[in-house]
Amino acid sequence: MKQSRLHTQHVKLGATFGEVAGWEIPTHYGDVAAEHRAVREAVGIADLSPRGKIRVTGEDRVKWLQSIISNDILSLQPGQGRYSSFLTHKGKMLTYFRLYLQTEAVMVEDVGEIGEITFQAMRKFLLYGTKAKMENCAENWGLLLISGPKAAQVVQSAFGVDVSDVKPVDFVTAQIGGHSALVLRTEETGEIDIEVLLPAESLLTAWTSALQAGAKFGIRAIGTEAREALRMEAGLPKAGPDLNEEIVPPEANLEGKAFSLNKGCYPGQEVVARMDTYGNVRRKLVGLALKDSVVPSHGAKLYNGDREVGWVSSAVHSPQFNKTLAFGFPLRDFSAPGTELAVECDGNKHMAIVQALPFYTKP
Repeated sequence: MKQSRLHTQHVKLGATFGEVAGWEIPTHYGDVAAEHRAVREAVGIADLSPRGKIRVTGEDRVKWLQSIISNDILSLQPGQGRYSSFLTHKGKMLTYFRLYLQTEAVMVEDVGEIGEITFQAMRKFLLYGTKAKMENCAENWGLLLISGPKAAQVVQSAFGVDVSDVKPVDFVTAQIGGHSALVLRTEETGEIDIEVLLPAESLLTAWTSALQAGAKFGIRAIGTEAREALRMEAGLPKAGPDLNEEIVPPEANLEGKAFSLNKGCYPGQEVVARMDTYGNVRRKLVGLALKDSVVPSHGAKLYNGDREVGWVSSAVHSPQFNKTLAFGFPLRDFSAPGTELAVECDGNKHMAIVQALPFYTKP
C-alpha cells in the first residue's frame, strides 16, 4: 500500500489506519467525536495527499479540457476554480473534480478518494497532435485540508496569506518550504475549508507550520471517519460512493455547479440536455435520517412498502445529530422531504425519513 509523506507524523499522533484506493490513510486518532467537534467549533487538519491530482500544461490545455469536461471553463481567470465532471457518452459520471486555473497550468483535484480514475479516463481523450500534457501528481504533490471557524486565522499565521475574501473554489498562491503552493478555498465540511496543494517535498513543512499556528485554538488532526460525518452533515456528495457510473449529474442536484447546458458539445452532453428539456430525471439524491442506530452499507436497498425504489450511496453516524444519516437515490416520486422509506440491512428493514440537504448549515 502507498503511504503519505506524513505517515510517520500520523503514527506519532496515534492514528488508526485504513485502506482507501490503495493508500494507507488515518481513519481516526482515537476520538472521532473530538475530531468532529474541533472542526465545528475551532479548527482541524487532515492529510488529503492520497487524493487524485493532475497538472495539465501546454498551449491547448484549456481548449482541450473545455472539449471533454461537462462544465464551461473558458471564462476562468488565473486564481479562479470551478467544479466539473467527466461523463460517459450516456451521461453517467465517471468522475467529479475541481479545476484551478493558473497562469501556465490547470490543476485538477478529485472530490473523493477514487485513485487514478480521473487520470486514466481523461488520458484516453488526449489525442495525438493536441498541445496539452497531463502529469499525474497523486504521489509527488501533497494536499492538506484545514477546516473550521478558525481555519483562515491558522492559514494567515502559518503561511502569511489572507484568504478571508477568497470565494469557494478560488485560490491564492504562497511560498511554503521553498516551493510555490496553491491555497484553495474549497467545500468539504460545511465550515470554512481551506486546502494547501503543494509539491510533496514541502508537505511536512506545511503540516508542522499549520499545527504550530493552530495550537492556541486546540487544532486536531482529523481522520476519514470524522471527515465523512462532516461532509455528509453538510450535504456534500463525492466521487466514488455517491457520484459514479450509476448517476447522471442532474440526479445529484449538480445543476449550476458541475455541468453546463450551453457550452457546446462534450461527452454525455445530449443526455444531460435532454433531461433538462423534458424534466425527466429518474431519481434524485436525497438525505435520509434513520430511526435506528444501524449504519447501512453502500448499495443497501431502499423500499417503499414492498417496492424497491432505490439505494443508499453513503451512510454515517453523525456526532452532530447523534443519529445515522445517509445519502440515497430513490426514484423521483419518493424523493420529497418527509417521505417514509425503509432501508434493508442484513435482511431487516429500518425506517428512514427523507430530508432536504444539507442536514447541517453553519449558524
